Amino acid sequence: MDWRDHGILLTTRRHGETAAIIEVFTEGHGRHAGVVRGGTSRKIAPILQPGAQLDVTWHARLQEHIGTFQVEPLRSRAAAAFSGRLALSGLNAVVALLSFCLPEREPHPGIYKQTEQLMDLLGQDEIWPLAYLRWELALLEELGFGLDLSRCAVTGATEGLVYVSPRSGRAVSAEGAGCWADRLLPLPPVLRGQGTAPDAEIATGLRTTGYFLTHRVAPSLGHNPLPEARARFVDQFTRRL
Repeated sequence: MDWRDHGILLTTRRHGETAAIIEVFTEGHGRHAGVVRGGTSRKIAPILQPGAQLDVTWHARLQEHIGTFQVEPLRSRAAAAFSGRLALSGLNAVVALLSFCLPEREPHPGIYKQTEQLMDLLGQDEIWPLAYLRWELALLEELGFGLDLSRCAVTGATEGLVYVSPRSGRAVSAEGAGCWADRLLPLPPVLRGQGTAPDAEIATGLRTTGYFLTHRVAPSLGHNPLPEARARFVDQFTRRL
């Protein structure tokens, strides 16, 4: 069994004396693991950094085997990732969420393309948080937990939408919320692609997407909590408000 693809390196861990097991999010084969022989060597180890864009060739005798990767670097994102704390924490949040949320060996070309675009914005701290928020919305959609923010779930109105139902993920207007307002999640304009997207609104939006990642996505995958890397990124971002 052989295939060749390109993808984003998510994780690396040592395997034996000189090899490494890597996990790559590829466009055509999804999240896929494999062994890189000599992966801890001085020649290859610098290539195997989270976020790196790689050309990978996978080989295994049987499809169900872990198999081996041959890797060639296409683009390093190390310089951008280490340009500041926000960039590094953001990179760590993205790779941790992908590794946590996506099923193995299942293609997700849509979220792959958006992830690649997001990664290429690393280091551009003025625009990256908004791109990241949009990426989380896309990830929720990809996983079957997309938010319906088009109209009020109670009245059907398309204006005055200020809340999100934590149960349905649908928008709710101030009128429709009534006495239940304190039990609903905030819906800042930025989540609907409206307004100038100030940092304070992005932070509020991350609170809402974070709820669905924590209380919908994570439980659907078992009992493991959401990766702490996501909370560290949000904390790093909100410190600059």
